[in-house]
This record gives sequence, structure tokens and C-alpha cells, in this order.
Amino acid sequence: MSMTLSMDERITTAHRAKLAYVYVRQSSPGQVRHHQESTALQYRLVERAALFGWPRERVHVIDDDLGKSGTSSRNRQGFQTLIAEVGLGKAGLVLSLDASRLARNNRDWHQLLELCSLFGVLIADGERLYDPAAYHDRLLLGLSGIMSEAELHQIKMRLHQGERQKAARGELRLPLPAGLIHNRDGSVTFNPDEEVQERLRLVFAKFRELRSAKAVMRYLRGRKLLLPVRPLLGPAPHDVVWRVADSARVVQILAKHI
Repeated sequence: MSMTLSMDERITTAHRAKLAYVYVRQSSPGQVRHHQESTALQYRLVERAALFGWPRERVHVIDDDLGKSGTSSRNRQGFQTLIAEVGLGKAGLVLSLDASRLARNNRDWHQLLELCSLFGVLIADGERLYDPAAYHDRLLLGLSGIMSEAELHQIKMRLHQGERQKAARGELRLPLPAGLIHNRDGSVTFNPDEEVQERLRLVFAKFRELRSAKAVMRYLRGRKLLLPVRPLLGPAPHDVVWRVADSARVVQILAKHI
């Protein structure tokens, strides 16, 4: 098996003179926690790069995007790093478990394909090796990107339908801002945490006085007062955490608690 992969005629000395990059991504912190085997499988692509003939010390793992959606590259520092490394001519091989790990939209996917084709970079997944500069390989890679984007659309549609069904049964519970909580009977009431209540009252009082979210933010920062936030993502979703005040958080509090 090792000999077969390393002797693939598409892999040249010029490719192996450059680095191999393994891109690892899971879409959310929950997937990172509950699908550890999938994450481990992605890390094992380092061994696949070695079978292609790359020394392990020349295989770089990019895992900055664990817990981040692939719908856009805007907040994916890892993907942006990969694009930069390919564009600088440092990459000879890019490995990912499948196209969906690299991108869930065709714009990002084809940007990577164009760069890999331009700089002579090979792409490999868990099954085979592709040369983006070769017509048939480029066609297969393009189809993989289309299927990845379509799959995300279907996932969103199923989630939306599930939410509509819950709403029809009166069982849909939307995430609440930090100042509110759900009672056991499903009703909504104020957060019993007195510190949270006091901080929110202060935000509203200062907004009535200063008439500007930015001014409220400056007031809070000047006194090193944090704001309560209930994050939707993270190690403990729906728990209140305290974050540094910024204008967006002040506006969010004012909008959601009115």
C-alpha cells in the first residue's frame, strides 16, 4: 500500500520538495466533543501524507478551525492560512477528509482549486489523489464542492422543518438573552442571578442618561465592568459568561431585553 501510493506518477520530486498540509475542521464545538473519532480520523491523514512520500516533519497540520462552520472563510483563520501558504508556493499537497471540511460554499472551494491548479498543488482526500490542473480530476473536485454545498442546504432545510414542527406543537424554545431564563413549565422569567439583573439595569439606566450605546460601552470599560452573555456556542452553551463590554453587546442587550 505504501509503495503504491508513493509511486503515484502524479507526485513528483517538485511536489515533495514542498510541504504537505493537513486541514482539520469540525463544524461546531458540539461536534468536536461528541464526534472525536471523526476528528481523530482527520488527524490520521498525516499518516496518509507519509504514505505519499512526505517526511512527517514536512507535514503541517492546520486545525485552527475546529468548531467553526465551513459556510464561509471569513472567520476561519485556518482556511485563510492554507490559502496563503498555497499562494506563497509553499504547498505541494493539501489533504482533507473530504471537500466539506475545506469549504461548504463553491466560492471558497473554487478559490482553493484555482490556486492549487496555478501553483501545481495536489489535493488528496480519504480515498484518492487529485491533480486540480487535470481536466477529469478538476471535474470530480468541482462536483465534490457542489455536493458539499448542496448537503449543507439540505441540512439547513431539515433543521428548519424540525423547528417549524416544534413550533406547531408549542414545543419550540428559542435561546434567551442572559437576563431571561425558561421556567420548568416553559414560561419565561427574569434571571434570578442578582448580579446579572443589576448589571442589566445599569446598562438601561446609563443608556437613558447617555443616549448612546457607544457611550455606555465607554462607561462600562472605564470602570472595568463586564457584561453578562449567554453564548450559543462553546464548552457550556446557554450558561451565562461575563465578557468585556463593546458596542455590539450593549446594543444586543438593549434590543433583546426591551
